[in-house]
Amino acid sequence: MSKASVVLGCFYGDEGKGRTTDYLAKFADVSVRASGGNNAGHTIVVNGVKFAMRLIPSGILSNKTIAVIGNGVVLNPEVLLGEIDMLKSNGIDVDKYLKISNKAHLIFPYHCNLDVMLENRRAHKIGTTKNGIGPAYCDKYERSGLRVEDMYKSNFEEVLRHIIKTKNEMLAASGEPTCDEEKIVSDYKSYAEKLKPYVCDTITFLHKCLKEDKFMVVEGAQATLLDIDFGSYPFVTSSNPTIGGILTGTGLAAKDIGDVYGVIKAYSSRVGEGPYVTELNDEIGDRIRELGHEYGTVTGRPRRCGWLDLVSLKYAIDLNGCNYINLNHLDTIGHFDTFKACIAYEVNGEQTTDFSTNEEFLENAKPVYKEFKGNFGDVASCKTFDELPEQAKEYIRYIEEYTGTFVKLIGTGADRENMIVREQ
Repeated sequence: MSKASVVLGCFYGDEGKGRTTDYLAKFADVSVRASGGNNAGHTIVVNGVKFAMRLIPSGILSNKTIAVIGNGVVLNPEVLLGEIDMLKSNGIDVDKYLKISNKAHLIFPYHCNLDVMLENRRAHKIGTTKNGIGPAYCDKYERSGLRVEDMYKSNFEEVLRHIIKTKNEMLAASGEPTCDEEKIVSDYKSYAEKLKPYVCDTITFLHKCLKEDKFMVVEGAQATLLDIDFGSYPFVTSSNPTIGGILTGTGLAAKDIGDVYGVIKAYSSRVGEGPYVTELNDEIGDRIRELGHEYGTVTGRPRRCGWLDLVSLKYAIDLNGCNYINLNHLDTIGHFDTFKACIAYEVNGEQTTDFSTNEEFLENAKPVYKEFKGNFGDVASCKTFDELPEQAKEYIRYIEEYTGTFVKLIGTGADRENMIVREQ
């Protein structure tokens, strides 16, 4: 019986999880998405073609790997169908390889309207993408949400109309735009028919795959420091993009998990509001953004950039049980003469290497840096660790020493082939 390999982000998202999953999917029979919604984007470059994946696991790009949208995902059918059309137009056999959990919760237009309303009324903005993710999860846990399987029940229209009326009353009372009841009902009936061939009991399917010794890769959306429980609350997402969310978002058990890949960049970035200890609000941060093309896949928003934070990385590795690191954007950081990594925090005059998501702690923390030599040159052409410049190898070895975790995958450029794989 095989075990599932897991790919998780170790900072605030956008670390390059998609390319890690894409690499592993070359060998995978099954690729699974466990949480989040269309607020998360994975960008993969294949033969010069850029694929922005928002819901479907990026493993499907191998055109031989079954892609599963797990029960922990909140699903916008309109966005999903657009993604399906995009993939089909690029020669991907979606009909053969896509499966959708019947237990995934649906996002409706009223969720998006409520998302906008709530964000506009916050005393302190949290930077939501306003795609309805939070309100959809709220309905899930308030037990008034609708799942994919509900679209095929005889009372679906009756239940949906009742919910729309209730949500419209809430929106109208707040002076916000209401939703077109007839359009929603008509649209979701159409979505149901189009998605029906892909819908199944994915929990049973995944366990059968493991028993048949198939290689499975599970990807988390967003990242550790955006986790609803373990991230920098309240500036977080509405789900668990950590190892626990992999289990609850797929139906897999703890014994089913094998290797856990923690993904980072050679620097760091964050989208949205919230504390960020190593952020650089200067020309260096601007240069990192431009060199790394740090703009959101979903929103296009410029990302906040800074040096790598090893204090938070150690926290993420401990929390998720990562046994491997995938370090991306080594080529980007190599353009600097020198660069830094945060190795401790100074808080109220004392140094610590212990991370905390407490907002006041992070706001008061000052980074303690170690400087490294840059000017790596063109590392995209390097195919092995030994071919890397010595200063790049020194940086990687320091990360390993600090975290006690082996850097197995090294991203050296934008293309899917710019990946060094090391054997331990």
